Amino acid sequence: MGGKRRTSVSAPAALNSIDSAALHGFDLLPASAHVRLPVVAVLFGISPATVWRWSKSGLLPTPTRLNGVTFWQVGALRQCLERPTSDGRP
Repeated sequence: MGGKRRTSVSAPAALNSIDSAALHGFDLLPASAHVRLPVVAVLFGISPATVWRWSKSGLLPTPTRLNGVTFWQVGALRQCLERPTSDGRP
């Protein structure tokens, strides 16, 4: 198995309008853009707690904190999404 795993993404009700727009326009965002935790969780199909575990273990990129809000860089997330896997992890 390999290649891109994400074919279509639906936003859960918990996303606010900004996160929902970021999720639906993820492929159009520049690599230097940033997204929040709810978007990362939906992109990878995992819970927010798993996003943190994977970030701490190096499976996902390390997030950045800006003004007390945690963000992940879109370019780094795309690299994880495109990385081939055999066990369902990035």
